[in-house]
Amino acid sequence: MDFASLGLSENIVKAVADAGYTEPTAVQQAAIPAALAGKDLVVSSQTGSGKTAAFMLPSLQRLTAEPTIKARGPRVLVLTPTRELAVQVTDACKGYGKNLRYAKAVSVVGGMPYPVQNKLLSSPYEILVATPGRLMDQMNSGRIDFARLEILILDEADRMLDMGFVDDIEAIVAKLPASRQTLFFSATLDGQVARMMQRLLKDPERIEIASAQTRHENIEQRLLVADDISHKNRLLDGLLRDVSMEQAIVFTATKRDADALTLNLESQGHSVAALHGDMNQRMRTRTLDQLRRGHLRVLIATDVAARGIDVRTISHVINYDLPKVAADYVHRIGRTGRGGSNGVAISLAERRDVRLLRAIERYTRQPLAVHTLPGLEPRSTMPADDRRPGGPRRDGGRSFGNGGGRFGDKRPSGGFGGGRGDREPRRDADGRPASPWAGNGEGRRDFRDAPRRAEGAPRHPEHRTEFPHVAKRSSTHHNSGGGFGGSRSEGTGGKPRAGRTFNRDR
Repeated sequence: MDFASLGLSENIVKAVADAGYTEPTAVQQAAIPAALAGKDLVVSSQTGSGKTAAFMLPSLQRLTAEPTIKARGPRVLVLTPTRELAVQVTDACKGYGKNLRYAKAVSVVGGMPYPVQNKLLSSPYEILVATPGRLMDQMNSGRIDFARLEILILDEADRMLDMGFVDDIEAIVAKLPASRQTLFFSATLDGQVARMMQRLLKDPERIEIASAQTRHENIEQRLLVADDISHKNRLLDGLLRDVSMEQAIVFTATKRDADALTLNLESQGHSVAALHGDMNQRMRTRTLDQLRRGHLRVLIATDVAARGIDVRTISHVINYDLPKVAADYVHRIGRTGRGGSNGVAISLAERRDVRLLRAIERYTRQPLAVHTLPGLEPRSTMPADDRRPGGPRRDGGRSFGNGGGRFGDKRPSGGFGGGRGDREPRRDADGRPASPWAGNGEGRRDFRDAPRRAEGAPRHPEHRTEFPHVAKRSSTHHNSGGGFGGSRSEGTGGKPRAGRTFNRDR
């Protein structure tokens, strides 16, 4: 099957061929004919499957017909969660619609100067690609007329809801014509996403090509175990010096980590740049342009780059820090293996990351194969049971039985609750533990010889049910002192502090 058989015009098919695409993907084969028929769509497909073309090509086909309403404003509105994704969609509009007379695309995103955007919005255009926050600002200023809007597209709708745009989206939709067609693209179709679908769409056709948990067969997923932060940095340096690595994206947890890691890698001679939310739009656009042109080999980014970067030469994705949300892992590794090419996704994990790692494996329904780098092997490895999603755990559900410092190499021990497991407990002359509460050297306490109170015997005289050092609360609630409306009473040695009230309802 080719694109011409899907019902697209010759000018669009030619532009798609010029972009290097000859056969539609599965999601494009299913979504394009349904969208051309004018149906509302709910589409779920994995990253890198061609969703942008799936909604953009039928929208451009609609623009080949004359509008039914004469007005100034967009005929197609695309909402995206991030600026990077908005730039990608805008570029796709320009590429696929280059042979059409009326297919001008305008991007309205945060970080761009308002005078520049105001000038773009004052000229004729047919497609508006926007992030919800900045679009709300322009709408409230009266610079956008939705009178002739025909198609609303929500790209990565689940991500927009996660970012807290639900109120903005509903306010935007309230200003749109009720006769519009709505195309809803999301990685997940349950929970809050399902509730929004019911409010926005009319009798939609549901298309699920592959869920977010689908295995990325063309992406090799690896796990490297790091002993500590120093070991992790050496592993990253070793990975980046691999000559088979063409381009790579390294994901960090915070913007500060991205900047610090960029400086560290620059000092080691790597061609590297950072990308995160604190950078203005001009700097972000320039960095992505350098990446696409091949002038940049390594991009250090936060999850702002987990969606919206489509560069086929990215051969590796490295999770320097594991994502806090398992679904973000799928979007991160989806930056490689684009367009059916092969890719490699490598995660660097310390002992403290076991819970995040297990969450990722449960979500993707597959284990991450443990690899090592020659000369940089870890001092310890993960237990086999912990590497199997949903499998039993020998540590009783705790993190690895190390109990040491932040990076797991300060205090080797046998587990929690048993003291230092790297040395024998103190013992008496009979060879028993010197204290019935001492650790037994195996990561747990020994209670077998603990003294027990005989039945009916009085409790220890010092055992009390009241604690004199704790302030008694007053039964009245007025401005008489500290606490929750009560006074500082006997046993504290303090005086009432008038005028201080802590109201629970505030």
